[in-house]
Amino acid sequence: MDIYQHFRKEEHGFIDRVLSWKEGVERSFQAKLTDFLDPREQQVIEMLIGTTSDELQVKFFGGGKYSERKRAIIAPYYEEITNDSFDISLVQASYHEKFVTVAHRDVLGAFLSLGITRKKLGDIYAADGKIQIILDKEIISYVIMNLTGIKRASIRLEEVQLKNVIEIESVWNESEKIVSSLRLDTIVKEIYSISRKDAQVLIQKGMVKVNYRVVEDGKFLLREDDLISLRGRGRSKLIGINGQTKKDKYKITTAILEI
Repeated sequence: MDIYQHFRKEEHGFIDRVLSWKEGVERSFQAKLTDFLDPREQQVIEMLIGTTSDELQVKFFGGGKYSERKRAIIAPYYEEITNDSFDISLVQASYHEKFVTVAHRDVLGAFLSLGITRKKLGDIYAADGKIQIILDKEIISYVIMNLTGIKRASIRLEEVQLKNVIEIESVWNESEKIVSSLRLDTIVKEIYSISRKDAQVLIQKGMVKVNYRVVEDGKFLLREDDLISLRGRGRSKLIGINGQTKKDKYKITTAILEI
């Protein structure tokens, strides 16, 4: 069976890496610790390894119970894996929100300006005068020394124990819809209650992502479990495709992120 047929073409490169990690662990009996992965990448690893191998185990951890971005460990089935095995650290700082507003994108931009790739960074919290960043333990000293300002706010990061991570559970509001097709522009129109024309324009401008990747083609066909984000309007997902009506329209279940 061709394993690639179950995935989109743009995911084939990541699939190759996962299969390489799997083969490396099987050959060397040494665990593989990945960088931080988005939820779709975690899902791909689970599909390729988590349910298909009796000799290997896959564990995920991102620093907290509700972490979105997580590292994975692929290891022989007998190896003990704890949260400490993931080499994750937490740093935090305070700022005066009376004088400046700091958002998630501001923290991310400042972090990336240090020349560090996104894959070394886990979840970010920025609200109520506090910033928390989950990151790869290897770079913590560099980040603390060099990340000293965000927007107009001077900050002083310090490492704190992971048990102090601020946890926010996501709340998804589900709804049932009937759509004429599974095209991206059609689904965006329905979920965000905008016109088809506006949806097409936003997609063409690169303001829509599917599974954390910008998609600029309104004809792009969505699948179950696809995560959608529209800049400035939040995240949503296509939970289920529940068959078709007598007029060949699709019955779908969608959800939009409330928190």
